Amino acid sequence: MDVKTQSLEATPPAAEGARSGDSWGGFVWFLIKLLLAVLAFRVFVFSPFSIPSESMLPRLMNGDYLLAAKWPYGISRHSLPFDLPLPDGRLLPGTPERGDIVIFKHPVDGREYIKRVIGLPGDRVAVIGGEVVLNGTRMPRTRIDDVAVPQSANTGCAWGGDLAGAADTTSSCRYTAFRETLPGGRTFTTLDFGLTPYDGFAEQVVPAGALFVMGDNRDSSRDSRFPAAAGDGVGMVPQNLLVGRAAIIVWSTDGSADWGKPWTWFSAARWNRIGDTL
Repeated sequence: MDVKTQSLEATPPAAEGARSGDSWGGFVWFLIKLLLAVLAFRVFVFSPFSIPSESMLPRLMNGDYLLAAKWPYGISRHSLPFDLPLPDGRLLPGTPERGDIVIFKHPVDGREYIKRVIGLPGDRVAVIGGEVVLNGTRMPRTRIDDVAVPQSANTGCAWGGDLAGAADTTSSCRYTAFRETLPGGRTFTTLDFGLTPYDGFAEQVVPAGALFVMGDNRDSSRDSRFPAAAGDGVGMVPQNLLVGRAAIIVWSTDGSADWGKPWTWFSAARWNRIGDTL
């Protein structure tokens, strides 16, 4: 009886080895599926993007972290991670709408830029005295109250701003602002600080397959008004260089966080901006 009981209760060494191998194999397969799911999400759904400058003030600030939607404009090698060497062109291509905030690769240096779409293929675009003229019609522009941007470690008072308040963490920079309206009724806020050499652009027709883009901070944006050059203007942006459409702000920080002090990650957050859709 003792011998029989022992033989029933004992686990054969071969079975233990098989079970251990199955366990490791299942774990490795789980990791592969997880990586594939993350890659698919990154390629076809959303990808992260951080705002590196003040060219899109006041809508976007330095220290904002966005998710860019990939599917609206189609998938190309420029919308894939690491800019994989795939053929040119887009799968399931789509054309942005006027007013969309788009992320794209710079035509010359390949860096990612973010601007607002103003002109579509076939549009005639000019800038006269700082006002956009689209297909022969001036885009309606209304002066609104100044925009106050809080000062912080990563957001100073840029050119054209007026520093108001005490020189402390509560001070803000005030900018002259306008409300602009595109054909179709889409509106947004722009900053403009009077006539500058950048406020004139002779009329041009947006080529097929390209876009005319501008920054909302009109006097601090190197956009389609300037010829494409590395680290500078972008010219007319080919749609094949689109990465995605700015969709939502998922995090925003004023730059005061110390990575060695986790509690400052929360005190530095701009909570009122997190969750804003674009």
